[in-house]
Amino acid sequence: MIWKTNINKMTGTKYPLIMGAFAGYGKTEFAALFSNAGGLGVITALNYQIGDFKSELQKMKELTDKPFGINLTVLPPGVRALNVKVSKDDYLKYLEIAINEGVKVFFTSAYQATHLGKRIHEAGCYWIHKCALIRHAISAEKAGADAITLIGMEASGFKNPYQHTTLVNITMTKRLLKVPIIAAGGIGDARGFLGALAMGAEGVCLGSAILTTAESPVPKEMKKKWLEMDILSEDYHKKLYHRDLKATRVLSTAIVHQKEIVPLRDFIENIMDEAGEILKSWGFKENQLDILSI
Repeated sequence: MIWKTNINKMTGTKYPLIMGAFAGYGKTEFAALFSNAGGLGVITALNYQIGDFKSELQKMKELTDKPFGINLTVLPPGVRALNVKVSKDDYLKYLEIAINEGVKVFFTSAYQATHLGKRIHEAGCYWIHKCALIRHAISAEKAGADAITLIGMEASGFKNPYQHTTLVNITMTKRLLKVPIIAAGGIGDARGFLGALAMGAEGVCLGSAILTTAESPVPKEMKKKWLEMDILSEDYHKKLYHRDLKATRVLSTAIVHQKEIVPLRDFIENIMDEAGEILKSWGFKENQLDILSI
């Protein structure tokens, strides 16, 4: 099945799949594997010191000839990440290094990033902003973002007490925005992928779902623990769907779709192959799904 959406047209990828931006785990080798499997691998810039960043991008280009992106997690003033304090100028330094190395797709998240979006556009690149609230998505579009990644309550990571579910986020935002939307939160199989497209997304972000793959840098014992997690338990539910302005302590519900540790390429191919088979079972007769024409 050939997949054509505004997101993989923008990213130049085979599939409209975006790798989640992981603190600690979103590094070169893992991102290269995701790109080689047909999606857009994403390197989280703050996982590296500025002085090491250029060499990592050069290594990435040795590991893959496919497109990849960079994530810049914009921290509110005074907040540290990975015990490193990052200034406004530091973000621009990361950005300039990536632009000079030929990166075309940039993700920003966590805080206002209009100053970065302006420079990204000046360089002729794409700016995609990730947020948790619909009102923030509207603001990011007004600021000039080319696409929006919208995170539902089902997602792991940092939570906002006013966050909606992925279903509400995507169906409502499809009516409110003109730019393409990438769905994030609890998606980890073919039906979740197709469901996101049906709701109005033109791409899907895979986060928790790929952390238990064979090549994920997560320790094997932790992967096994995650695969055995009971997402129907009261304890899990309270940890994932809390209403505090803080990070959750469990992976998203996407982990329920995996029962064993499999290679990342197999995981992605299984999703996309099954999605094609499901479409055929619904009577879809074409060998191409073209959302550009919808």
